[in-house]
Amino acid sequence: MKTLNEITKEELIELENSCWMTHDGMWFYNCLSKFGIETTNMLNKSAIKGMTPFEIERTKKAIGFEKGKLDSFEDFKAYFTMAKTLYIPPFMNATMSFPRHNVLHWSFESNHCFAYKGMRRLGVIDKYECGVIFRIECWLDYFGIKHTTTPGIDKCLMHTTGECSGDIEVSFPDEIKELHAALMPNR
Repeated sequence: MKTLNEITKEELIELENSCWMTHDGMWFYNCLSKFGIETTNMLNKSAIKGMTPFEIERTKKAIGFEKGKLDSFEDFKAYFTMAKTLYIPPFMNATMSFPRHNVLHWSFESNHCFAYKGMRRLGVIDKYECGVIFRIECWLDYFGIKHTTTPGIDKCLMHTTGECSGDIEVSFPDEIKELHAALMPNR
């Protein structure tokens, strides 16, 4: 048997996320059984949005992030890179990258998104409203970062299009002001 000191950081992250996802799945299943998919989708999104402030503030504290908000794409990129390590472990089969300035790209391995597989097993994939990308959008909303998600997500993309990938374009007012000032220095 391992001691706590012998468990690697990666193993601990995987364990915590696996336990959390099992709880999440069982919560979803029990709500679905009692209330149906429409109410369960609404409750799921409400729970995600409600947990966001706690999740963000606890993460900021754990990693020593002292800023109240993210002022630039570089701030967002640094914060999100740490957060995705903690909350989007390899078993989720997701790739998150920054292909260009102000863009977060996501992609799930074809037919291997954990939510897609779970909702398909439950027989509600055709009515499931994706909570995975919604969670990231809630993080952005909490930080007050304007964003546009393409394609827009309501139903499961893996189910409706055969793949789940897209971009979240973010904008930071201070960066826009700085760019404008650089382009129009005499104004």
